[in-house]
Amino acid sequence: MVSASPNGPASPRGQTLLLDGITQRYGSSLAVDGVTLDIRGGELVALLGPSGCGKTTLLRIIAGFLAQTKGHVMVGGQSVDGLPPNRRSVGIVFQNYALFPHMSVAENVAYGLDARGADRATQRSEAQRMLDLVKLGHLGDRAPRQLSGGQQQRVALARALAVNPSILLLDEPFAALDKNLRLDMQIEVKRIQRLSGITTILVTHDQEEALSMADRVAVLSQGRLEQFSPPTEIYDAPDSLFVNTFVGSANLLGGVLLDCDRSAGRVRLDAGGLIETRAPKGDLRPGARVTVCLRPEHLSVDPAAGDGDTLNGVVEMGLPLGATVVHEIRVGDGTAVKVSEPRIQRADLLAPGTPVRLAPVAPRLASVFAAA
Repeated sequence: MVSASPNGPASPRGQTLLLDGITQRYGSSLAVDGVTLDIRGGELVALLGPSGCGKTTLLRIIAGFLAQTKGHVMVGGQSVDGLPPNRRSVGIVFQNYALFPHMSVAENVAYGLDARGADRATQRSEAQRMLDLVKLGHLGDRAPRQLSGGQQQRVALARALAVNPSILLLDEPFAALDKNLRLDMQIEVKRIQRLSGITTILVTHDQEEALSMADRVAVLSQGRLEQFSPPTEIYDAPDSLFVNTFVGSANLLGGVLLDCDRSAGRVRLDAGGLIETRAPKGDLRPGARVTVCLRPEHLSVDPAAGDGDTLNGVVEMGLPLGATVVHEIRVGDGTAVKVSEPRIQRADLLAPGTPVRLAPVAPRLASVFAAA
Protein backbone atom coordinates (compact mmCIF):
# COMPACT_ATOMS: atom_id res chain seq x y z
CA MET A 1 0.00 0.00 0.00
CA VAL A 2 1.04 3.58 -0.60
CA SER A 3 0.97 6.05 2.25
CA ALA A 4 -0.70 9.40 1.79
CA SER A 5 -2.71 11.94 3.73
CA PRO A 6 -6.41 11.02 3.62
CA ASN A 7 -7.17 14.62 2.65
CA GLY A 8 -4.28 15.10 0.27
CA PRO A 9 -3.59 13.73 -3.20
CA ALA A 10 -3.08 10.01 -3.51
CA SER A 11 0.22 8.49 -4.49
CA PRO A 12 -0.78 6.73 -7.71
CA ARG A 13 -0.39 2.96 -7.42
CA GLY A 14 -3.28 2.48 -9.81
CA GLN A 15 -2.89 2.49 -13.56
CA THR A 16 -4.10 5.07 -16.03
CA LEU A 17 -7.44 4.30 -17.67
CA LEU A 18 -8.40 5.50 -21.14
CA LEU A 19 -11.87 5.10 -22.59
CA ASP A 20 -11.33 5.95 -26.23
CA GLY A 21 -14.49 6.73 -28.21
CA ILE A 22 -16.65 4.15 -26.45
CA THR A 23 -19.97 3.51 -28.19
CA GLN A 24 -22.53 0.92 -27.16
CA ARG A 25 -25.64 0.01 -29.15
CA TYR A 26 -28.50 -2.28 -28.23
CA GLY A 27 -30.17 -2.83 -31.57
CA SER A 28 -31.30 0.60 -32.73
CA SER A 29 -30.87 2.09 -29.25
CA LEU A 30 -27.67 4.05 -28.50
CA ALA A 31 -26.73 3.60 -24.83
CA VAL A 32 -23.26 5.24 -25.00
CA ASP A 33 -22.32 7.70 -27.73
CA GLY A 34 -18.59 8.12 -28.40
CA VAL A 35 -17.45 8.75 -24.82
CA THR A 36 -13.75 9.48 -24.29
CA LEU A 37 -12.28 9.75 -20.78
CA ASP A 38 -8.56 9.97 -20.00
CA ILE A 39 -8.20 9.07 -16.30
CA ARG A 40 -4.95 9.50 -14.42
CA GLY A 41 -3.39 6.85 -12.19
CA GLY A 42 -4.59 7.19 -8.59
CA GLU A 43 -7.49 9.44 -9.57
CA LEU A 44 -11.05 9.04 -8.25
CA VAL A 45 -13.52 9.83 -11.03
CA ALA A 46 -17.30 9.91 -10.60
CA LEU A 47 -19.65 9.02 -13.45
CA LEU A 48 -22.70 11.17 -12.71
CA GLY A 49 -26.02 11.37 -14.46
CA PRO A 50 -29.70 10.43 -14.38
CA SER A 51 -30.99 6.90 -14.86
CA GLY A 52 -30.39 5.67 -18.40
CA CYS A 53 -27.52 8.07 -19.14
CA GLY A 54 -24.98 5.26 -19.77
CA LYS A 55 -22.89 5.33 -16.60
CA THR A 56 -23.53 1.71 -15.57
CA THR A 57 -23.00 0.56 -19.16
CA LEU A 58 -19.57 2.22 -19.13
CA LEU A 59 -18.75 0.49 -15.83
CA ARG A 60 -19.69 -2.91 -17.27
CA ILE A 61 -17.53 -2.23 -20.34
CA ILE A 62 -14.52 -1.33 -18.16
CA ALA A 63 -15.03 -4.50 -16.10
CA GLY A 64 -15.28 -6.67 -19.22
CA PHE A 65 -18.87 -7.81 -18.56
CA LEU A 66 -19.94 -6.14 -21.81
CA ALA A 67 -18.09 -5.81 -25.13
CA GLN A 68 -18.45 -2.30 -26.54
CA THR A 69 -19.75 -1.77 -30.06
CA LYS A 70 -16.92 0.68 -30.88
CA GLY A 71 -13.91 2.19 -29.16
CA HIS A 72 -11.16 0.88 -26.90
CA VAL A 73 -10.45 0.42 -23.19
CA MET A 74 -6.79 0.96 -22.26
CA VAL A 75 -5.35 0.21 -18.80
CA GLY A 76 -1.80 1.41 -18.22
CA GLY A 77 -1.46 2.11 -21.92
CA GLN A 78 -2.39 -1.46 -22.90
CA SER A 79 -5.63 -2.54 -24.57
CA VAL A 80 -7.80 -4.88 -22.49
CA ASP A 81 -10.56 -5.20 -25.08
CA GLY A 82 -9.92 -8.90 -25.66
CA LEU A 83 -9.51 -9.86 -22.00
CA PRO A 84 -12.22 -11.49 -19.86
CA PRO A 85 -13.17 -9.86 -16.53
CA ASN A 86 -10.89 -12.10 -14.44
CA ARG A 87 -7.82 -10.97 -16.41
CA ARG A 88 -8.44 -7.22 -16.39
CA SER A 89 -7.03 -6.53 -12.90
CA VAL A 90 -10.27 -4.80 -11.92
CA GLY A 91 -11.89 -4.89 -8.47
CA ILE A 92 -15.63 -4.25 -8.13
CA VAL A 93 -17.88 -3.28 -5.22
CA PHE A 94 -21.51 -3.84 -6.15
CA GLN A 95 -24.51 -1.98 -4.79
CA ASN A 96 -25.68 -5.05 -2.84
CA TYR A 97 -22.09 -5.99 -1.78
CA ALA A 98 -22.62 -9.64 -2.96
CA LEU A 99 -20.97 -11.25 0.10
CA PHE A 100 -21.13 -15.04 0.39
CA PRO A 101 -23.37 -15.84 3.39
CA HIS A 102 -21.83 -19.29 4.00
CA MET A 103 -18.30 -17.86 4.33
CA SER A 104 -16.74 -15.90 7.19
CA VAL A 105 -15.71 -12.29 6.70
CA ALA A 106 -12.05 -13.32 6.28
CA GLU A 107 -12.99 -16.04 3.79
CA ASN A 108 -15.01 -13.54 1.77
CA VAL A 109 -12.02 -11.21 1.59
CA ALA A 110 -9.70 -14.06 0.59
CA TYR A 111 -12.07 -15.43 -2.06
CA GLY A 112 -10.45 -13.66 -5.02
CA LEU A 113 -6.98 -14.72 -3.90
CA ASP A 114 -8.14 -18.32 -3.63
CA ALA A 115 -9.59 -18.15 -7.14
CA ARG A 116 -6.20 -16.94 -8.39
CA GLY A 117 -4.38 -19.87 -6.80
CA ALA A 118 -2.75 -18.10 -3.85
CA ASP A 119 -1.59 -20.42 -1.05
CA ARG A 120 -3.44 -20.53 2.27
CA ALA A 121 -0.84 -18.53 4.16
CA THR A 122 -0.96 -15.70 1.59
CA GLN A 123 -4.76 -15.75 1.66
CA ARG A 124 -4.83 -15.41 5.46
CA SER A 125 -2.18 -12.69 5.67
CA GLU A 126 -3.63 -10.58 2.82
CA ALA A 127 -7.19 -10.95 4.12
CA GLN A 128 -6.04 -9.78 7.54
CA ARG A 129 -4.12 -6.86 6.02
CA MET A 130 -7.14 -5.73 4.03
CA LEU A 131 -9.46 -6.07 7.02
CA ASP A 132 -7.03 -4.01 9.09
CA LEU A 133 -7.06 -1.36 6.36
CA VAL A 134 -10.86 -1.04 6.55
CA LYS A 135 -10.73 -1.19 10.38
CA LEU A 136 -12.42 -4.59 10.66
CA GLY A 137 -9.40 -6.70 11.56
CA HIS A 138 -11.11 -7.98 14.72
CA LEU A 139 -14.19 -9.29 12.88
CA GLY A 140 -12.66 -11.81 10.47
CA ASP A 141 -14.38 -14.82 12.06
CA ARG A 142 -17.88 -13.39 11.89
CA ALA A 143 -20.52 -14.19 9.28
CA PRO A 144 -21.68 -11.36 6.99
CA ARG A 145 -25.17 -11.45 8.54
CA GLN A 146 -23.63 -10.48 11.89
CA LEU A 147 -22.35 -7.17 10.46
CA SER A 148 -24.06 -3.82 9.95
CA GLY A 149 -24.63 -2.45 6.46
CA GLY A 150 -21.60 -0.18 6.70
CA GLN A 151 -19.40 -3.04 7.91
CA GLN A 152 -20.59 -5.27 5.06
CA GLN A 153 -19.68 -2.52 2.61
CA ARG A 154 -16.18 -2.33 4.04
CA VAL A 155 -15.80 -6.10 3.72
CA ALA A 156 -16.81 -5.85 0.06
CA LEU A 157 -14.23 -3.09 -0.39
CA ALA A 158 -11.53 -5.16 1.32
CA ARG A 159 -12.35 -8.13 -0.94
CA ALA A 160 -12.05 -5.94 -4.04
CA LEU A 161 -8.67 -4.56 -2.89
CA ALA A 162 -7.25 -7.92 -1.81
CA VAL A 163 -6.51 -9.01 -5.38
CA ASN A 164 -4.34 -5.90 -5.87
CA PRO A 165 -6.38 -4.50 -8.79
CA SER A 166 -5.18 -1.72 -11.08
CA ILE A 167 -8.70 -0.24 -11.23
CA LEU A 168 -11.42 -0.17 -8.55
CA LEU A 169 -15.04 0.13 -9.70
CA LEU A 170 -17.75 1.27 -7.26
CA ASP A 171 -21.31 0.74 -8.51
CA GLU A 172 -23.68 2.93 -6.44
CA PRO A 173 -21.98 1.56 -3.30
CA PHE A 174 -23.79 3.82 -0.80
CA ALA A 175 -27.34 3.55 -2.14
CA ALA A 176 -28.50 1.02 0.47
CA LEU A 177 -27.23 3.02 3.46
CA ASP A 178 -29.12 5.62 5.51
CA LYS A 179 -28.07 9.26 5.23
CA ASN A 180 -25.76 9.49 8.26
CA LEU A 181 -24.04 6.17 7.58
CA ARG A 182 -23.72 7.07 3.91
CA LEU A 183 -21.69 10.17 4.79
CA ASP A 184 -19.47 8.20 7.18
CA MET A 185 -18.81 5.57 4.51
CA GLN A 186 -18.10 8.17 1.83
CA ILE A 187 -15.38 9.60 4.08
CA GLU A 188 -14.05 6.11 4.86
CA VAL A 189 -13.92 5.02 1.22
CA LYS A 190 -12.21 8.27 0.25
CA ARG A 191 -9.64 7.69 3.02
CA ILE A 192 -8.93 4.15 1.83
CA GLN A 193 -8.72 5.24 -1.80
CA ARG A 194 -6.21 7.94 -0.85
CA LEU A 195 -4.12 5.55 1.23
CA SER A 196 -4.06 2.86 -1.45
CA GLY A 197 -3.57 5.25 -4.37
CA ILE A 198 -5.77 3.08 -6.58
CA THR A 199 -7.48 4.44 -9.68
CA THR A 200 -11.19 4.44 -8.82
CA ILE A 201 -14.39 4.88 -10.83
CA LEU A 202 -17.53 5.69 -8.85
CA VAL A 203 -20.94 5.37 -10.50
CA THR A 204 -23.57 7.52 -8.82
CA HIS A 205 -26.69 9.58 -9.43
CA ASP A 206 -26.09 11.53 -6.19
CA GLN A 207 -24.70 14.99 -6.99
CA GLU A 208 -23.36 15.69 -3.51
CA GLU A 209 -21.61 12.31 -3.45
CA ALA A 210 -19.90 12.97 -6.78
CA LEU A 211 -18.90 16.55 -5.98
CA SER A 212 -17.55 15.74 -2.51
CA MET A 213 -15.64 12.53 -3.30
CA ALA A 214 -14.28 12.83 -6.85
CA ASP A 215 -11.13 14.46 -8.17
CA ARG A 216 -13.02 14.89 -11.46
CA VAL A 217 -16.64 14.33 -12.43
CA ALA A 218 -17.89 13.05 -15.78
CA VAL A 219 -21.47 14.25 -16.29
CA LEU A 220 -23.42 12.08 -18.74
CA SER A 221 -26.74 12.65 -20.48
CA GLN A 222 -28.45 10.26 -22.92
CA GLY A 223 -25.18 8.40 -23.49
CA ARG A 224 -23.14 11.52 -24.24
CA LEU A 225 -20.41 13.13 -22.17
CA GLU A 226 -21.53 16.66 -21.25
CA GLN A 227 -18.49 17.68 -19.18
CA PHE A 228 -15.43 16.13 -17.54
CA SER A 229 -13.93 18.54 -14.99
CA PRO A 230 -13.05 19.02 -11.32
CA PRO A 231 -16.11 19.38 -9.06
CA THR A 232 -15.70 23.14 -8.59
CA GLU A 233 -15.69 23.70 -12.35
CA ILE A 234 -18.72 21.46 -12.82
CA TYR A 235 -20.61 23.56 -10.28
CA ASP A 236 -19.29 27.07 -10.96
CA ALA A 237 -18.52 26.91 -14.70
CA PRO A 238 -20.86 24.36 -16.34
CA ASP A 239 -20.32 23.68 -20.03
CA SER A 240 -23.98 23.16 -20.91
CA LEU A 241 -27.47 24.05 -19.80
CA PHE A 242 -28.00 20.39 -18.84
CA VAL A 243 -25.00 20.38 -16.46
CA ASN A 244 -26.07 23.71 -14.95
CA THR A 245 -29.58 22.46 -14.18
CA PHE A 246 -28.75 18.83 -13.29
CA VAL A 247 -25.94 19.61 -10.85
CA GLY A 248 -27.26 21.78 -8.03
CA SER A 249 -30.18 24.16 -8.48
CA ALA A 250 -30.40 27.14 -10.81
CA ASN A 251 -32.71 30.04 -11.63
CA LEU A 252 -33.36 30.28 -15.38
CA LEU A 253 -34.00 33.72 -16.89
CA GLY A 254 -34.67 34.36 -20.57
CA GLY A 255 -33.21 37.30 -22.43
CA VAL A 256 -31.36 38.67 -25.45
CA LEU A 257 -27.57 38.78 -25.74
CA LEU A 258 -26.51 42.41 -26.24
CA ASP A 259 -22.76 41.94 -26.64
CA CYS A 260 -19.96 39.61 -25.59
CA ASP A 261 -16.27 38.81 -25.88
CA ARG A 262 -14.09 35.92 -24.71
CA SER A 263 -14.39 36.85 -21.04
CA ALA A 264 -17.80 38.45 -20.49
CA GLY A 265 -21.22 39.24 -21.87
CA ARG A 266 -24.28 41.43 -21.29
CA VAL A 267 -27.88 40.27 -21.48
CA ARG A 268 -31.13 42.25 -21.54
CA LEU A 269 -33.50 40.12 -19.46
CA ASP A 270 -37.15 39.48 -20.31
CA ALA A 271 -37.85 40.10 -16.63
CA GLY A 272 -36.36 43.59 -16.95
CA GLY A 273 -32.92 44.91 -16.36
CA LEU A 274 -29.46 44.45 -17.80
CA ILE A 275 -27.14 41.80 -16.38
CA GLU A 276 -23.40 41.19 -16.78
CA THR A 277 -22.37 37.56 -17.21
CA ARG A 278 -19.59 35.14 -18.04
CA ALA A 279 -18.75 34.69 -21.70
CA PRO A 280 -21.60 32.74 -23.34
CA LYS A 281 -21.12 29.04 -24.11
CA GLY A 282 -21.28 28.11 -27.78
CA ASP A 283 -21.29 30.20 -30.93
CA LEU A 284 -23.66 32.96 -29.82
CA ARG A 285 -23.84 36.41 -31.41
CA PRO A 286 -25.46 39.65 -30.26
CA GLY A 287 -29.21 39.49 -30.75
CA ALA A 288 -29.45 35.76 -29.96
CA ARG A 289 -32.09 34.47 -27.55
CA VAL A 290 -30.34 33.10 -24.46
CA THR A 291 -30.96 31.58 -21.05
CA VAL A 292 -29.11 33.03 -18.07
CA CYS A 293 -28.50 30.56 -15.19
CA LEU A 294 -27.95 31.85 -11.67
CA ARG A 295 -27.62 29.61 -8.63
CA PRO A 296 -29.59 30.79 -5.56
CA GLU A 297 -26.43 31.43 -3.54
CA HIS A 298 -24.88 33.40 -6.42
CA LEU A 299 -27.52 36.14 -6.16
CA SER A 300 -27.63 39.06 -3.76
CA VAL A 301 -30.85 40.80 -2.75
CA ASP A 302 -31.17 44.47 -1.81
CA PRO A 303 -34.48 45.53 -0.21
CA ALA A 304 -34.87 48.58 -2.42
CA ALA A 305 -36.15 48.72 -6.00
CA GLY A 306 -33.68 49.86 -8.65
CA ASP A 307 -33.93 51.62 -11.98
CA GLY A 308 -34.71 50.17 -15.42
CA ASP A 309 -31.25 48.64 -15.77
CA THR A 310 -31.60 46.44 -12.68
CA LEU A 311 -33.45 43.17 -12.09
CA ASN A 312 -36.30 44.06 -9.74
CA GLY A 313 -38.85 41.88 -8.02
CA VAL A 314 -41.21 41.45 -5.10
CA VAL A 315 -40.70 39.05 -2.17
CA GLU A 316 -43.34 36.31 -2.05
CA MET A 317 -41.97 34.12 0.74
CA GLY A 318 -39.03 33.70 3.08
CA LEU A 319 -37.87 30.46 4.69
CA PRO A 320 -35.26 30.11 7.47
CA LEU A 321 -33.39 26.87 6.74
CA GLY A 322 -30.94 26.42 9.57
CA ALA A 323 -27.81 28.36 8.67
CA THR A 324 -29.37 29.86 5.53
CA VAL A 325 -32.34 31.99 4.53
CA VAL A 326 -34.14 31.33 1.25
CA HIS A 327 -36.37 34.00 -0.32
CA GLU A 328 -38.65 33.39 -3.28
CA ILE A 329 -38.95 36.53 -5.38
CA ARG A 330 -41.28 37.16 -8.31
CA VAL A 331 -39.59 39.20 -11.07
CA GLY A 332 -41.05 41.24 -13.91
CA ASP A 333 -41.92 38.45 -16.37
CA GLY A 334 -43.57 36.33 -13.67
CA THR A 335 -40.59 34.03 -13.05
CA ALA A 336 -40.07 32.89 -9.45
CA VAL A 337 -36.43 33.37 -8.45
CA LYS A 338 -34.90 31.78 -5.35
CA VAL A 339 -32.12 33.52 -3.42
CA SER A 340 -30.14 31.77 -0.68
CA GLU A 341 -28.05 33.74 1.83
CA PRO A 342 -26.25 32.97 5.10
CA ARG A 343 -28.69 33.67 7.95
CA ILE A 344 -26.10 35.76 9.78
CA GLN A 345 -26.11 38.11 6.79
CA ARG A 346 -29.82 38.83 7.17
CA ALA A 347 -31.18 38.60 10.70
CA ASP A 348 -34.82 39.05 9.70
CA LEU A 349 -36.80 37.58 6.83
CA LEU A 350 -37.99 40.05 4.25
CA ALA A 351 -41.74 40.48 4.48
CA PRO A 352 -43.95 39.35 1.57
CA GLY A 353 -44.58 42.27 -0.75
CA THR A 354 -41.19 43.88 -0.13
CA PRO A 355 -39.71 45.35 -3.37
CA VAL A 356 -36.12 44.22 -3.94
CA ARG A 357 -33.26 44.50 -6.41
CA LEU A 358 -31.36 41.37 -7.48
CA ALA A 359 -27.84 41.08 -8.86
CA PRO A 360 -25.20 38.37 -9.34
CA VAL A 361 -22.61 38.24 -6.57
CA ALA A 362 -20.06 38.31 -9.42
CA PRO A 363 -20.59 38.39 -13.23
CA ARG A 364 -18.44 35.25 -13.64
CA LEU A 365 -21.09 33.29 -11.74
CA ALA A 366 -23.86 34.03 -14.25
CA SER A 367 -23.77 31.42 -17.03
CA VAL A 368 -25.27 32.02 -20.48
CA PHE A 369 -26.45 29.39 -22.98
CA ALA A 370 -28.50 29.36 -26.16
CA ALA A 371 -32.20 29.44 -25.32
CA ALA A 372 -33.64 25.93 -25.05
